[in-house]
Amino acid sequence: PPPLGEGTMIHAIMIINNHGKARLTKFFVHLPEELQQRALKETFAALSKRPDTVCNFIEGVGTRIWGKDCKLVYRHYATLYFVFVVDSSESELGILDLIQVFVETLDKCFENVCELDLIFHCDKVHHILSEIVTGGMVLETSLSEVLHSVNEMNRLETGGRTTFADLTHKLPNIRLLSHNSRKSS
Repeated sequence: PPPLGEGTMIHAIMIINNHGKARLTKFFVHLPEELQQRALKETFAALSKRPDTVCNFIEGVGTRIWGKDCKLVYRHYATLYFVFVVDSSESELGILDLIQVFVETLDKCFENVCELDLIFHCDKVHHILSEIVTGGMVLETSLSEVLHSVNEMNRLETGGRTTFADLTHKLPNIRLLSHNSRKSS
């Protein structure tokens, strides 16, 4: 196996659909393109055979690529597998929580995230991921902190203008009344 980054706990993050197509890949260790593609195929082959009733981590998959000291931790949501390749010393439950934070952040940013959001907004998805994990190290695990950072970036991108989406998130209890719903006096 290639030398893995010293101190890197997370070696790769992949989002793969039910047909084996990668929707996001982020490798925190150097792997040639050929090995990245092989890792993706081996990962999907291992995950797609597993029933939903078994645990969400696998040891011993891709040992020729990652080494014997790595494992896959994943969650399967609808049509997507969210997969983290991590050191064996990493807590499976901690990584499952991290995946949950990532998915919840995507869900809030895209309002019921779907596979097409990942395809058409891959730059935003990568930005969200970089708020959570950078260089293979976990930066933030708090959903509210990640959302705050993403909202700040969105504010900077819009030049500080308040958008309609900002208003609706800040004022969730206000409903616009249609002409028919108002009582006549």
